[in-house]
Amino acid sequence: MGNQRAIFLDRDGTLNEEVGYLRRTEDLRIYPEALEAVRKINQSGALTIVITNQSAIARGFLDEEELGDLHGFLQEEFRREGARIDGFYYCPHHPDAGTGAYTQECTCRKPQPGMLIRAARELHLGTGRGHRAAIVWRSPRLPRTTGRNLPPAARLAPVVVALVRP
Repeated sequence: MGNQRAIFLDRDGTLNEEVGYLRRTEDLRIYPEALEAVRKINQSGALTIVITNQSAIARGFLDEEELGDLHGFLQEEFRREGARIDGFYYCPHHPDAGTGAYTQECTCRKPQPGMLIRAARELHLGTGRGHRAAIVWRSPRLPRTTGRNLPPAARLAPVVVALVRP
């Protein structure tokens, strides 16, 4: 699967309405445009990967199992509408909020590229010349970080970035 293409999407504010710390499925409001966009990504043959900061875990608002359940629900809602999300990657950390092991500086929290590197490795995404990954993100900070800070072995080059709902 070394030639596999992927589109990386942020979750909150891109696929669904931003509600603060999403903890309950009944608070999930999916954008209709997101369903159509994911269907088009699927039709293109690219993987649809969600990457998201989830400091609610560090803050103690929910745990990783509850987040997994929430992502499973979101994945099923998209599937029912004929759209496939191929994977979820999240960062549970926050540099200073919360207590315990999740309160830390890390390389996976956006705008750091850790989730992208992990996904590229686990999904065997092409990392050589001519391979592409698109990142659909709300934050203008990630594009400045991603292309330059990925180590050569994990670089997704060239990286195409589309900002949505800045």
